[in-house]
Amino acid sequence: MPTSWSHSVRVQTEGDGHVTEDTCGYAAASAWVIDGATSLLPELDLPGASNPSWYARTLDLLLSESAGAQPGPESGSEAGGVLADALRRVARVAEERAGNEHKRFPSAALALAQLTTDGVDVMVLADCHAAVELEDGSVVHVTSEPADQRVHSEHPANPDQALELLRRDRELRNTPGRLWVARREPEAVQHAHLVRLPAPRRVVLASDGAWRAVDLGLVDGPGSFLQAASTPVGAQQLMLELRRRQEAIGEKADDATILTVVPGA
Repeated sequence: MPTSWSHSVRVQTEGDGHVTEDTCGYAAASAWVIDGATSLLPELDLPGASNPSWYARTLDLLLSESAGAQPGPESGSEAGGVLADALRRVARVAEERAGNEHKRFPSAALALAQLTTDGVDVMVLADCHAAVELEDGSVVHVTSEPADQRVHSEHPANPDQALELLRRDRELRNTPGRLWVARREPEAVQHAHLVRLPAPRRVVLASDGAWRAVDLGLVDGPGSFLQAASTPVGAQQLMLELRRRQEAIGEKADDATILTVVPGA
């Protein structure tokens, strides 16, 4: 039974915001993609190009520490334990830098793949994606709720009203009945979308900016996305085609991140 991931492909392309707010990584039995949530509320005085950029990199570091501290799949370690431990570490940093501030503390969507004794746990908060190829060749797509879906479905009458609704939605995140994201609350783990799967052949984790390649029809679904992301050249080519398509249709480009991992020794 593999006890760790091996790196296969990592591709990141900057969006139109000119500040990269995605990141990804892997350590021991854990692999993840983090997509920092664009600031809509007044930013805190945190180091970095933006609050989401600082948060993504901080959570990336703390996930590495948590993954290394976990006993590993041979002891039944699961995705929820790794993520909860990382968020407890975030909470300690948050207390030092932001006191009791929760609403304006930066947050992120996240996808985490964790090798277990039985296969792989995939845990998602908000709209990151995972495409998991199993040993029989089938591909399972795992995601959760699009970040601003609840607001966009209300079709506000004017842009000012839409922005106000988006801000209000951000203020209500990580509260009962609302969208849960990675922020500073360890209990977010209890609200994440979790799928337990058999032994994987490979796993592709992607931010929603990269998954636009599927939404725009550049590939015909999760299986084709996984195949394209299985080599560095294929993943780079797919992201180049995505940027060309977005430019052609006048769509604002979001940061796009792909991480492909395979079980190692």
